[in-house]
Formats: sequence, C-alpha cells, structure tokens
Amino acid sequence: MFLRFTSRTNADGTMVRYVALAHNRRLDGRIKPDVLMNLGRVDQVDVAGLRRLAASINKHFGDSDGLTDAVEAGAVAGAAPLEVVDARTIGATWLLDGLWHRLDVGTAVRAATDARRFTTNMERVLFALVANRAVAPMSKLSAAEWVREDAAVPGLSTMDEDHAYRAMDLLVDTDTQDRVQESVFFAVANLLNLEVDLLFFDITYFERDDEGGADDAFRRFGHANDHRGDLPQTVIGLAVTKEGIPVRCWCWPGNAGDQSVLAEVRHDLRDWKLGRVVTVADRGFSSADNLAYLRRAGGHYIAGMRMRDGNPLVEAVLSRQGRYQHVRDNLRVREVRLDGQDARFVICHNPDQAQRDQQHRDEAIARIQAELARIGEQRARDASRPRGDRTRARNEAAHVRAECALRDHPTLGRWLVQQPNGRLKVNTAKAKAEARLDGKYLIATSDPNISAEDVALGYKNLLEAERGFRDLTTQLPLRPVFHRLEHRIRAHVLICWLALLLTRVAERSSGQTWRNINRQLGRVTQLTLAGPAGTVTQTTPLTPEQMAIYQTLSIQPPARVTAFDPA
Repeated sequence: MFLRFTSRTNADGTMVRYVALAHNRRLDGRIKPDVLMNLGRVDQVDVAGLRRLAASINKHFGDSDGLTDAVEAGAVAGAAPLEVVDARTIGATWLLDGLWHRLDVGTAVRAATDARRFTTNMERVLFALVANRAVAPMSKLSAAEWVREDAAVPGLSTMDEDHAYRAMDLLVDTDTQDRVQESVFFAVANLLNLEVDLLFFDITYFERDDEGGADDAFRRFGHANDHRGDLPQTVIGLAVTKEGIPVRCWCWPGNAGDQSVLAEVRHDLRDWKLGRVVTVADRGFSSADNLAYLRRAGGHYIAGMRMRDGNPLVEAVLSRQGRYQHVRDNLRVREVRLDGQDARFVICHNPDQAQRDQQHRDEAIARIQAELARIGEQRARDASRPRGDRTRARNEAAHVRAECALRDHPTLGRWLVQQPNGRLKVNTAKAKAEARLDGKYLIATSDPNISAEDVALGYKNLLEAERGFRDLTTQLPLRPVFHRLEHRIRAHVLICWLALLLTRVAERSSGQTWRNINRQLGRVTQLTLAGPAGTVTQTTPLTPEQMAIYQTLSIQPPARVTAFDPA
C-alpha cells in the first residue's frame, strides 16, 4: 500500500497534482495499481491527518524505529514530538503548603521581615525546609538539592545551602519573642477548636560527640534518660494538647535543671494568657519544689509520683485501704486523701499490666535461680578436688566471673542480694515489695474540682507528648544534629516542631497516619512537557484516595495544568 501521485495540465498551462491511496495487484501476470481512496489535490490534502495515521500504524503494527508516546502525541497534535523535561513530586508539599497558610505561619514570618530585603523569598525557603523534614528528612545541603531536583515547592523553584542557613537564622530572629509560636498556637486553637485547659509537658535530649567551647554554652554534659552521661546534650521541651497537637517547644543547655526548666515554661505560657491551665508532667518533675512552683499564681498540676524511691508520703498513700472504681476497659482508680496534704492522690491499677509485671518478675527470678543452681552444682563437684589444684582454682575464678556478670546484669541484678560470705541469693523481700506495685502507678493533683477519672485519663494522655518525641526522633529525625551554634540548634528544633505540627493537624483532620498520607500523596507527580509549541506543566490525575485526603482537609488539590508557556 502506497501513496500514488498523478498530475494534470490545465488549459492555461498550470499543473495540478493529485494523491490517492493505492496498492498493487497482479492481473494476468502483470502488476496493475488499484486506487483505494482518492485523497484530492496535493495542496489541499490533510497532511496532519496523514501523519497521525502513519504514527499510529507504525506504533501498533510496524517497526516503530524508536517511536515513543511523546512522538506520537506530537504527531497527533500535528506538531513535533513532546518530551518530558522535568518530573517532581507535588502531592505532599502541596498539602503541607495549604496547612502552612491556614495556620498563618508564613504571615508571622513575613510580618517580622517586612523591613528586610532578600533576593529570594525566605518564607518559601523556610517552608521548604519544614516540608522536607516532613516528607523526606535530610540535611540542609541535601534539602536544597531536594528542592532543585526532586520536589515541587509552591512558589519556590530553586534554593541553595546559603538560603537554607539564612532562613534558619531568620526563623530564630523572628521567634525571639515567641511571635511565631504564639501566632501559630492561636491559629491552630481556632482552626481545630482545641481545648487548652490541659497542657502536657515532657522533655527529651539529643547528644553530640563533644562539648561546645567558650562561644557555645548550649551543648553541655547532663543527666540523660538513656544514661549516656559521657556525651554532651541539649534539652528539648514540648507542650502538647490532649489531642496531640504540639503548641510550644523549648531548648535549654544540657545541664539545665528541672526548676529552671519549669520556671521558663510557666512564664512563657503565662504570657499567652490562656486562662485556667493544668500542667501534666511525668515522674521526672514530681519533686516537692517543682510541684510547689507549678501551683504559683493559681496554677494546678497533674503529676506522676515515683513509687520506689522510699518517699514516706508515697508509702502512706499506698498503705491506705479502699476500693477501686472501674473507669474503662483495663483501668481502675482509687482516690486517697491524707491529713495535712492539700494535694489529692489517685492510685491507678491495670489488671492486665499486673499480670505482665508478675510474669516478667517470675521469669527473671527463675532464670536467676537456674544460674545460681548451676554455679552451686559446679562448686560442689570442685569441692572434692585438692585445694591447691589448678583446675579447682581456674573453675572458681570462672564461677566468680559468672556471679559478677549476674549481679551487674541490667535487669536481673535488681533481684539479687550479696550475702556476707560473698555468695548471691534472690532478694525475696524486694520481690514481695514489688508484688504490691504490680500494674499500679500513682498520680498527684492539686486541682480540687477535677474527678479521679479525669485525673487518670488526663495523665494517660501524656503519652501524646511522648508520641510527639517518638515521631520527632523517627519520622522527623530530630537527631543527629550536625549544628554547633546555639541559634542554629534552636532553628533546627523549631523546624522539626513546625513539621510535627503540620503532620499532626493533617492526621487529626483526616483520621489517617502521616506515613499513609505521605505515601499516597507522594505518587502525585508534576510533569513538564516541552515542544516547538512551548512548554506545559501538568499534574498526574488524582486517585479517589488522594482526592479524599484533600477533601477531608478542605484543601484544593493542585490543578491539572499549572503553567503554559507558548513559544
């Protein structure tokens, strides 16, 4: 099958050419062309239609000779091929940008920098750092490359490492008087109708390999929860609502004491004029001085109490008899009041946890008894050897090493006591005392109006603060921190806090985890196609799951065509 061209000369001497679709067939031993379709005059034929037909035939039935979808798309459009020149993910960054503007974070930053002039939009650079921490956490240098090559950040096409550090310095300067955190807090409270009568406070640490010099008094040696006293640290504080929304963060030197930490927290929250606020803190802040400080200026607290440090007040509470009140599922509570004490005490009991505690203790004691029996049997066998026998001396040294390893074991050593002759035995008195505490924890509160049930449930919600720290160290890696200067460390913590805030709002509004949201929206891609007619930027179609996420958060999804630049 081929195109057959014929010509005819008019009376005025002009020549007209015609084209037809024909094919050859053999007739009586001779080849004769048959016309299948007359296409008309050459100067009037639909050339674009013929090109589209040829492209389609070559793609589906013949050797394409490197024909691609872009080439066919160009042929179908009657133009040269369209080529993909750029592809970036946009779904998650677009969602975070919508929340960013709704929470007025950008407004607070821009309000503090109106008098400054930058060649790059620093507010957009700051958002890019926060979005990178939420979507694909990496260093500031890698974040700049992520913006240039991998992600589509609304309003920002490129940035470099200097822009990142300048934006971090700007964030710290802007938040010197907590202007960013305060404006964001009230925007979130109004948006989600948060209840801020209960604020949960907790601290964590992150370490570095060396302590700062004279110009860096921020990374200092202190007491860390993971018992790494050999590493300098920085203390991080986080206040969250009972819905899990982080509303404030703090940074202190690694050697900051509890009293100074709580003083700053109370002072900062008092400046926000929140009204009645009950501070919920864990057992690390339950010292008498800390609790007394929390009651200043009419404040109240809900605090966990240490049950194993020999405090006579705790012993008096636990010795009181009474009936438990069932609260929900596996939680029972019993309120205790002591004469001369204005604080109320609530003993919480979890029957399931009590069984687990007993099982763990029985397993540990059984393991200890088995090891002590083995050592005793070997000593009995060696007793028949002469005292000067080398084998007996070598075995005795091995027995002593085994006993030392058992005594120094991090979990088994607590159940052992050393006798005057140096031998080890199970501390039955301690095991009996621990059995009284199986499944129990003690809470103290200064609020005379809140019920015992609300005290217990409020303290359980402290897990939201711990969950926030867990996400900061896993999904939004707060550490390792490679910054040395104090203002850069503060900026890094603020960026992580903003990322946690955006992801928590997204989770609470959509009912999904941020991991799932990020995975779903990470498949939304923005493509840039280029051809002789110009360039067009287009977004891949949204799936029903992706559309549902945007709808539940009341955020308009990215447009299918976001830019068109004709040549």
